[in-house]
Amino acid sequence: MIAGVPEAGCDEAGRGPLAGSVFAAAVILPQDFSNAVLNDSKQLTEKQRYALREIIEREALAWAVAEVTAEEIDRINILQASILGMHRALAQLSVVPGHILVDGNKWKPYIPEGGLLEIPARTVVKGDATYMSIAAASILAKTYRDDYMLRLHDEYPMYHWDENKGYPTAAHYAAIAEYGITPYHRKSFNLKNE
Repeated sequence: MIAGVPEAGCDEAGRGPLAGSVFAAAVILPQDFSNAVLNDSKQLTEKQRYALREIIEREALAWAVAEVTAEEIDRINILQASILGMHRALAQLSVVPGHILVDGNKWKPYIPEGGLLEIPARTVVKGDATYMSIAAASILAKTYRDDYMLRLHDEYPMYHWDENKGYPTAAHYAAIAEYGITPYHRKSFNLKNE
């Protein structure tokens, strides 16, 4: 973190599923923020993630969550959709960051609306286990996507999205084979268990 410069951590959730949107988040934490439990959302329990979400939303200087639909994923591919989601989240922040930390190794320059210059950014592989702002973004993206998949489960319970969250499981593949696909399935993904 650069002293005095608001730094946004960005991450996404839902690159691998066969169904549903990909969600992305951007979080700017106070420079003195500290939390012993905050880590990569995949290492935490569901209960810990939701408890941390409340803390992040209360204590962050700014935070935002954005969605890119299955239809958009099919049109531009999942990598581009993930980056687009992070750009959308950054655009919603109430504070314009001076620097961006991105989980992963791929990024496209981000220029805020009305801005002339891109905001400097750094990609960090496993950044959600290294930087608290990325870990916070990871938690928001994951919990908001989980909430969304539970809503979709109410619409299509036969796919067991309350359990698999759209990821490729045997039960999910079996449901696709039996019932076909929904408007939420990613048609550009391999939807057959072969």
